[in-house]
Amino acid sequence: MPAAVPGFLLRHLAWPLLALVLATLVLRTFGGDQWLADRLYAWEGHAWSLKSHPVTATLIHDFGKQASTALWLAAAAAWLTATIRPRLRRWRRPLGYLALATLTATLLVAWTKSWTNVDCPWDLVRYGGERPLTGLFALRPAGLPRGICFPAGHASAGYAWVALYFFLRATRPAWRWAGLAAGLGLGAVFGIGQQLRGAHFLSHDLWTLAICWLVALAGYAVLVRGVTDVEPAR
Repeated sequence: MPAAVPGFLLRHLAWPLLALVLATLVLRTFGGDQWLADRLYAWEGHAWSLKSHPVTATLIHDFGKQASTALWLAAAAAWLTATIRPRLRRWRRPLGYLALATLTATLLVAWTKSWTNVDCPWDLVRYGGERPLTGLFALRPAGLPRGICFPAGHASAGYAWVALYFFLRATRPAWRWAGLAAGLGLGAVFGIGQQLRGAHFLSHDLWTLAICWLVALAGYAVLVRGVTDVEPAR
């Protein structure tokens, strides 16, 4: 096994998974989610005052989703162009990976939301709603409406673009950190916007990021170069 493999997996798989476990313990087990949501709720006047605000609801949520869709269509169109034009042949696999990874990540998050049965903060009695707080793996009281808030769906429209890190790692290695920053930044804006609206706890966004990262990593390993490639220059 090449020496690059353990280091690659440690940095791109082991450490991120360890960070996810530790963050989940802090946020879900020790009340970090509620601690942060309590302060946001109080800051907004003990109501989700930004739930329908033009910035959070229209600009970040509605326009943000449309912008992410437009970016995906651009990536898909670029891949299609590369499949048609021989001089762009070397871009076919990376662009195909980028389009597939971002689409798969958002679909996987949406599918996961369909069965996790977790409520949004704005649904909870603690924050002006009508439902009791139920743990992620706890049994919900009979007759309680289904929750569809975990992981965070809208944040996936941003965090799916962490695939840019791996896309650029394969095509323009010196730019890979800018690609990672773009994906993380876009996801953070979308996620914070939804937290301010009362739609999600912080842990919902972190799990979305984890799903998007793992999809991007798996796609890179299978479709682009695999984990046996040599690390690019730092």
